[in-house]
Amino acid sequence: MDREERAAWVALSRVRGIGPARFRKMLDHFEHARHALLAGPDAWRSLGLREDVIASLTQAARELPQLIQQLDAWQRAGIRVLTWRDTDYPNRLRDIPHSPPVLYMRGEWRLDDDWAVAVVGTRKMTRYGRQVAQDVVDFLVQHGITVVSGLARGIDGVAHRRALEAGGRTLAVLGSGVDVIYPPEHRALAQAILERNQGALLSEYPPGTRPDAANFPPRNRIIAGLSLAVVVVEAGEKSGALITARFAAELGRDVFAVPGSIYVPTSQGTLWLIQQGAQVLRRPEDLASVLDLRLLPQRRAARAQLPTDPIERQLWEALRPEPLHIDDLCARTGLPAARVSAILAIMELKGLVRQVGPMTYQAREG
Repeated sequence: MDREERAAWVALSRVRGIGPARFRKMLDHFEHARHALLAGPDAWRSLGLREDVIASLTQAARELPQLIQQLDAWQRAGIRVLTWRDTDYPNRLRDIPHSPPVLYMRGEWRLDDDWAVAVVGTRKMTRYGRQVAQDVVDFLVQHGITVVSGLARGIDGVAHRRALEAGGRTLAVLGSGVDVIYPPEHRALAQAILERNQGALLSEYPPGTRPDAANFPPRNRIIAGLSLAVVVVEAGEKSGALITARFAAELGRDVFAVPGSIYVPTSQGTLWLIQQGAQVLRRPEDLASVLDLRLLPQRRAARAQLPTDPIERQLWEALRPEPLHIDDLCARTGLPAARVSAILAIMELKGLVRQVGPMTYQAREG
């Protein structure tokens, strides 16, 4: 994807009134974000967009040259801009409804981070909550599972810090830009994640975005989307961790809640989750059945055979959900037909894809 196309993705994602569903509709219609952004008012009206959205699109199109320069500045600062069409966009997140079209990242995303569990909870944790969070993280790291959390005070901070101490990987999802660390006392923790090359900072908000209360529920949806399961260690009755748990349940993820004393405020949220049907986490080993740890070595071995070439990886990812005709594959990836055909022939020899119909291919997964 060239710089102008990537900048157009960013520009469209920042237009108020263009959410993920409408963004996808525009891509389906125009094929490329650049074409959608530069189509003009008449074309936008034909899609049923309101006049206020059209005015915002017009302004965004004017600012595209400056945004291209901004992308260069972000790159120099170590900030990556990932889109649905990028192979480094987290697979598990891409598959959820209404995933963010653009994701900003500092640090390193690895394929193994697809096996991740969120450990979240209250900012006002007890000594009991701290110990449980550490024990859960120790178990996850021991089995090579990435720890996801929100970099908040309390349980979130403990989860990230313990993952680093145990030599594991951790993903911090922010309710601000990835260059604006909140709370400020976690700047050293965020920097440790990056400097030790043990994970990444992620956000759907552009660099420079300040933390805002409205940003955190969408942030919690990303936490749930990245994870195989969500463990709520401690939570009050109005804790943001309960929002993460609700999103996880809506996405079909497993939700675990740690029981606690009925007399302690930080147990009221987890007890309520258990009452609503969340699985009781009696000990960290209860996660084993959900994570299917026995199959993890085989899955990792299969992942080791995945394509490492960026273009092969892009085609393989596009073919994972369902078989595609070469014409559809070209439309989805933006690559010319001749090149796609040649690369698919090589990938078929490698056993990465198989032909399932006339000019129609499907990805092989191990």
